[in-house]
Amino acid sequence: MRKPSERPAAAGAEPGLDEAQVLDYLRAHPDFLLRHAELVAELLQPERDKDDRVVVDLQRFMVERLKRRTDELESERDQMVTLARLNLKSQTRVHRAVLALMGAPSFEQLIQATAIDLPVFLGLDAASLCIEATATPPPRCETPGVRVLDPGAVDRLLGPARDLLLLSSTPGDRAIFGGAAQLVRSTALLRLKISPSAPAGLLALGSRKESRFYPGQGTELLSFLARAIELAIREWLDLPL
Repeated sequence: MRKPSERPAAAGAEPGLDEAQVLDYLRAHPDFLLRHAELVAELLQPERDKDDRVVVDLQRFMVERLKRRTDELESERDQMVTLARLNLKSQTRVHRAVLALMGAPSFEQLIQATAIDLPVFLGLDAASLCIEATATPPPRCETPGVRVLDPGAVDRLLGPARDLLLLSSTPGDRAIFGGAAQLVRSTALLRLKISPSAPAGLLALGSRKESRFYPGQGTELLSFLARAIELAIREWLDLPL
């Protein structure tokens, strides 16, 4: 005979909850333990079961988890600070280079500042100012740091729709860097749109460090540098925009 306090099991009742269902419920209701703080207090009390096994200390688990997360956040912070410092250093270098270009007292010294002094300002190993020839074969150029390329070479190197190409691990191209090509392991190529009445141009920057330039790298400063060189050359040669 059933006692009055006992309730009959409902027909077709679901079996008891398993651990996975409990975890799913807690994940779906993250405020559950906040609404039942007394349960948390009970769970956090260190106890031993009947076989003298230590019950899992949730408090220690939570503290260790918070410590790991804190360590991760500190690591991310350090990386962001390092990146910010590198960006500021690069920005300062590019600004100094542009000021040197703007201050060149002659066109010849502008070319020297672009092809010879630019690697010093930017902490690189090679730089070339490349101009496409209007005829084949291209004439030989004796100006240090200036290279004459075959007609259409800039589009072949960059593609007709691209103005900048970063190569992270590649040997230097002798047609672009001349004798300095043997030093180059990473390259940045920037199209120079000097004037509709001028041949296509290319600024090539090279570093002996692999991945000094790499796809996906921020290019705002490099693009700014290329635009400054375009403007300076256009002004000295009095070319139309």
